[in-house]
Amino acid sequence: MNFVWQVLKEQFLHLNLIFRLSIYEEKGKYAMHYLGALWQILNPFIQIGVYWLIFGLGIRKGSPVEGTPFFLWLIIGLVPWLYISRTITQGSNSIYAKVNLVSKMHFPVSVLPTIIIVGNSISLIPMIIISFVIALIYGIFSGIYLVQILYYLFCLYFFLFALTLLLSTLTTIIRDIQIMVQSIVRLMMFFLPIVWNVQNFPELFVGILKLNPLFYIIEGFRHSLLGGHWFFEDLPYTIYFWSITILVLTIGSFLHIKFRDKFVDYL
Repeated sequence: MNFVWQVLKEQFLHLNLIFRLSIYEEKGKYAMHYLGALWQILNPFIQIGVYWLIFGLGIRKGSPVEGTPFFLWLIIGLVPWLYISRTITQGSNSIYAKVNLVSKMHFPVSVLPTIIIVGNSISLIPMIIISFVIALIYGIFSGIYLVQILYYLFCLYFFLFALTLLLSTLTTIIRDIQIMVQSIVRLMMFFLPIVWNVQNFPELFVGILKLNPLFYIIEGFRHSLLGGHWFFEDLPYTIYFWSITILVLTIGSFLHIKFRDKFVDYL
């Protein structure tokens, strides 16, 4: 387990560097745009609008989900997913894209996926706040359940770090992995409780879908902003999520430490 602690230690020791590079890269993306960083908010809303037209007005005819307006139900699921999908896709290629540069510097390669995770949070946090405001407009306030949004954010960041560390290592070694990740991410949305109310599905099918740790996070965001359920009420599923997350982190850390001195050779 020393390799896990080594990787985690590198993140904490370089937090200042991670935040500075994250902000620098996000500013660079929109430096030549008239609306600048406002696109961080506009892009997600454009996508949400498209999904609402297709699934909300088109397929569901505007009907609510278990008493919750579909637009609100949809946006609470889409906000974390848009962040997740972009972070997995970018994070899985983060080492390959920069390893040639950082190999010439005294720079821990393991922080490259973290820079993507932190940088993309610049749009995630405002979108969560907007989701909360929309819920208030609809007259929905989750009360004390809202505090567990911090727990699910921690789950989100920790799992994404574990996953992107593993995928970025594999992608550097085997370039086909990046194409596979992009294809899987595109399909995965339709196997998560984002546009579908899975409570209407057969119990066996729901059990299979819940094997995906991201299911735990998406549902957690809804429990936080809509209320009615604490994360510790489903203890077996919580234990399952953390078991998978720690397993992914362990494998990712082991492979990263083992191969990172040879990353340049794979370019």
